[in-house]
Amino acid sequence: MKIGAVYSHLNGLEWMQVRRPGMWEEIEQIVSAIDAEAGRTKVSKEKTMAGKLLYSPPALNTAFKMEFEKREWREAKQSYYSTDDPELIRRTLGLSPKDQQALLKAEGKVPIGSKTQTDFVRERVAIEVQFGKYTFIPYDLFLKHMAFFVANEIDLGVELVPMKVMQAEMSSGPGYYENALHQIVRQGRGVPAVPLVLVGVQPDAPPNLEDLPEGALLEDEEEADAEGDEQVDSGSEA
Repeated sequence: MKIGAVYSHLNGLEWMQVRRPGMWEEIEQIVSAIDAEAGRTKVSKEKTMAGKLLYSPPALNTAFKMEFEKREWREAKQSYYSTDDPELIRRTLGLSPKDQQALLKAEGKVPIGSKTQTDFVRERVAIEVQFGKYTFIPYDLFLKHMAFFVANEIDLGVELVPMKVMQAEMSSGPGYYENALHQIVRQGRGVPAVPLVLVGVQPDAPPNLEDLPEGALLEDEEEADAEGDEQVDSGSEA
């Protein structure tokens, strides 16, 4: 595979190149080590391309996981407790999970425990490899990376997603780079308030975007929702 496009939000890429020399080159190496065609293992059940062999999100996720873990990137989790009182939530921010729980109990509230997970973290940089349902991408960009940033656990978030030319060869559930870029840009230059690098990946020899059938450039949200739900059920979230 190769990188098709990159967007640096709040100078995220520039920060990486200065503060983490060699890390961007390592990400490029990881992407180039992935054999996209080896991940073309899913037989489509969709009416528009029934029987066609498509790129499989679980297979791609597994390949990326192997390459990142070889280089000592590890999964990270963040635990926290929530309640129905916004002022109490503000008071819990910055506290350890144990202290959050104790504070809420002391105030007569029932602590509701939850966790946020990110795929790979190293040297205060978090990377999400996202070939799952299209709704997961904005969740990563506007909530997940921000949660780790606000908690002072990372300085930068990286979101790795397929380009449209690759997503067109997948089931209709996954999101894609061009749409994720649109979601970031339309919010204005300062939102989300965390430095990010959005990375679009594609096969080594992708088709031209203009050569895709017209139907591949139009979203069918109802079909994407149904296919995306199937992916979640099968455990393919990145």
